[in-house]
Amino acid sequence: MQRSEQLKVLFEPIVEALGYVLWGVETNLTGKDPVVRIFIDSDEGVGVAACADVSHHVGAMLDVEDPISGEYRLEVSSPGLDRPLFTLEQFEKYQGCNVKLRLRKPFEDRRKFSGQLVAIDGDELVIREGDYEYILPVQLIEKANLVA
Repeated sequence: MQRSEQLKVLFEPIVEALGYVLWGVETNLTGKDPVVRIFIDSDEGVGVAACADVSHHVGAMLDVEDPISGEYRLEVSSPGLDRPLFTLEQFEKYQGCNVKLRLRKPFEDRRKFSGQLVAIDGDELVIREGDYEYILPVQLIEKANLVA
């Protein structure tokens, strides 16, 4: 299980208890500016107060549990219009929309794809770029976003 998935398991009960949906978690704990980024959502939208509330509660849990060694910055935000996509359910919800993907390793000599999310077939996405369709395994996706 990746670090982001481990943290999602810790954060989800806290975020849901506060009345929000945990949309996803991104981590970049290497380099000069390590960060843990939490995306929250709600039917009513997400404002600054909601982000501050979640940050306060998750930050307190992180101080007690200490699942991450070293220093890092905690960020909490809404997914926004160009929302990142983390799960198959999220991809299904945005089928027919335009997406941008970056893969962990090359597929057909490419790591970046951008086009319409045509279909989800099991654990594969069908992405249409112009006249060509690519069938991409979900496990290869490093990062995916809607194109607003």
